[in-house]
Amino acid sequence: MALPLAAGLSPLTTPAAAQPEPAATAPAGATVQKAVWFTDRRVALWINSPSMGAPVQVQLLLARDWNTHPDARFPVLFMLDGLRATDDESGWTKEAGAADFFADKNVTVVLPVGGQSSFYSDWLQPNNGHNYKWETFLTKELPPLLESQWRATDVRGMEGLSMGGTAAMFLAARNPNFVKYAASYSGFLTTTTLGMPQAIQFAMRDAGGFDSTAMWGPPTSPEWEGHDPYALADKLKGISLYISSGSGAVGPFDQAAVIPGVSANFTGMGLEILSRLTSQNFVTKLGNLTIPAQVNYRPSGTHTWPYWDFEMRQSWPQAAAALGLDPGKASCQAGGSIAAVATANGWLGDCVTAEYQVNGGVAQDFRSGRVFYSPATGAHPVGGMIGGGYQAALGAVGLPTDDERPLPDGRGRFQAFQNGLLYWTPQTGAQVVRGAILDEWGRQGFERGPAGYPIAPEVKTPSRDGAVQAFENGPFYYSRKTGVHRLQGPIMGKYVELGYENSWLGFPAAEEVPLKDLGRFSGFEGGNIYWSPLSGAWAVRSGPIMDAWRDLGYENGKLGYPISDEFTVPGGFQQNFQAGFIVVRDGKPEVHGL
Repeated sequence: MALPLAAGLSPLTTPAAAQPEPAATAPAGATVQKAVWFTDRRVALWINSPSMGAPVQVQLLLARDWNTHPDARFPVLFMLDGLRATDDESGWTKEAGAADFFADKNVTVVLPVGGQSSFYSDWLQPNNGHNYKWETFLTKELPPLLESQWRATDVRGMEGLSMGGTAAMFLAARNPNFVKYAASYSGFLTTTTLGMPQAIQFAMRDAGGFDSTAMWGPPTSPEWEGHDPYALADKLKGISLYISSGSGAVGPFDQAAVIPGVSANFTGMGLEILSRLTSQNFVTKLGNLTIPAQVNYRPSGTHTWPYWDFEMRQSWPQAAAALGLDPGKASCQAGGSIAAVATANGWLGDCVTAEYQVNGGVAQDFRSGRVFYSPATGAHPVGGMIGGGYQAALGAVGLPTDDERPLPDGRGRFQAFQNGLLYWTPQTGAQVVRGAILDEWGRQGFERGPAGYPIAPEVKTPSRDGAVQAFENGPFYYSRKTGVHRLQGPIMGKYVELGYENSWLGFPAAEEVPLKDLGRFSGFEGGNIYWSPLSGAWAVRSGPIMDAWRDLGYENGKLGYPISDEFTVPGGFQQNFQAGFIVVRDGKPEVHGL
């Protein structure tokens, strides 16, 4: 496969996000551990939470104008999951169409991932292997980080389904001025009325084996009332409220049982009836307090995702108004070469922005990707994980020069850009390869060569002027003096042990070479690392020991392979070999056989 090779290498780093300089400071310890871009406007963050003492995954659906207005900041909408939240993805993207629906909305959607049976609250004690401190995380730790690194404003809304609907209401009430909008879809909006603590306990045991007493204590504990939307209703004044639930009867998205009007989803039917009853009680209290709310009691429907997807769409105009946004889609139209590409690639969907300047060309955002154009490169679509990889690289690879292509192994895909290539596989994600590292990787056969696929971005070496990029079968190191060379296996292990390029070895200066008895060696600026199955991996420094060993024939001579690193002895230093040792005193090497 002949691929274009990039020009000279300048170290590329992948920051946590495309963002302006921070405008606020997140609490100490609330940091982004890892960011994975799924598309150019959907990213998963693993955030170190000081309160939970563990990384928490949060996915962001970035605002429509994220790319077109790189200095703009956007309101945020938290979308909370249900009782059976999973650790891999929010139900709002897995079971509902949030990603597609919000693609043309100018709000950044925040999707906490995980938190099964948590009610997004701070628990009194750990339980079932989890230290839940969701309220602290969502209201204290996460917002400053979003504002400092992800161009968020302090204008917020919060909506959720089932357990998330309960939490949306009590979090809004417990945290004054935190949100301007709160919505409950099929939430349980009284938690302390007769039988509700027992019902919640049963549901939590069924969904993951959690104990509600670890959450809020026994039913008589004040923590139950302290998290009861009904008891906290008076604290919701001034917040735009939306409450909905079905009736539990068979609806358009339900399968009927043998009994007419009864759903085959008996659990979903019962939960929705409970939601309706508690929501009605809650709404009645809001009325008594003269707190307005938009209420949507559907005449049918059970406790299932299609109805919550419907409510997400139905409630959006109210959410948009509370957040100060136009609820409609921005006016846009594709033209010229971009229109031709969009027509030929139906997966892009409709346009969501007008054309805008980028990287010496123009781009236009569509519901499921982007199209880039310049007279020199032509028009090409970029989407999916490769689109995410492009966003993570902040456009450092220039404009696309070709469409995305499958690779011969049937496993990966790649796309060529002006200054490099983007490769993707399900196992490695999307990674940029460019410059001198790309040249050497290509010389060795690209993904079909010994290195395999890239598994991480190229990064600058921290203390010396160079770069490194990890591949499936070992990293490539680069410096201007030594060029590009790959390390692997036990030799790489020894290099790590000694301190990478910061040790006396410096950067790799030659490719790994086979030796006798299945041995291998790699050359470095300051010496070599040798390995064989019998002797292991050891480094020999350039200097008197190396010179004496060379004069004996290296590993082919009477001493054989090294079996230790160099170490100090009285009056000098020594290194041991299979059949003897070399000691240096007063700069003079002495060879000792066994």
